[in-house]
Amino acid sequence: PPAGAPAFSGADLETVLAHYNQVVDLPEDDLRAIIDEAGLLAARRRLNTLRCADVMSREPRVVEWGTPLQEAWSLLREHHIKALPVVDRARRVIGIVTLADFLRGAVLDDHADWAARLRQLIRPTPSTHSDKPEVVGQIMSRQVRVASADRPLADLVPMFAATGHHHIPIVGDEARLVGILTQSDLVAALARVDGL
Repeated sequence: PPAGAPAFSGADLETVLAHYNQVVDLPEDDLRAIIDEAGLLAARRRLNTLRCADVMSREPRVVEWGTPLQEAWSLLREHHIKALPVVDRARRVIGIVTLADFLRGAVLDDHADWAARLRQLIRPTPSTHSDKPEVVGQIMSRQVRVASADRPLADLVPMFAATGHHHIPIVGDEARLVGILTQSDLVAALARVDGL
């Protein structure tokens, strides 16, 4: 229900109590508060049983430091994703490249002719020397938050809600990438916990 809207009505309570042929000597507001609090505790308990591994997207698309920009851009577009973890040869996360990194790399502060500037950024330079970024490692974000696969999902809610993170790479043994958790994954998990 919308924020502030009751999950059930007084008539709903009366119907249930009548079904059990019970009389409860409590004001309706108190009974509603008790039921709401019990529901909240149950939802928290269910959420605390979920781990990142339970809801993450497995085997995410990845790139390496030396992946050409055009290849990374094509992966983002073809798979309709907004971020690619950047991994080393051992699949350890060394960064993340997002649509925002491409926009920054193309200097799209001024909206005039932005498509041409983006095309120029991702087009490989034919010569051996370049005055623009050519590979993912030159535009990626190096400060990337990761979470372990067995971390409780509830721990990540504040990270998504307060810090502006949209994608969190999930690591397993030896800090190797095993998945990625997105805001969409989190919302879907919260909806399942709430029984929506």
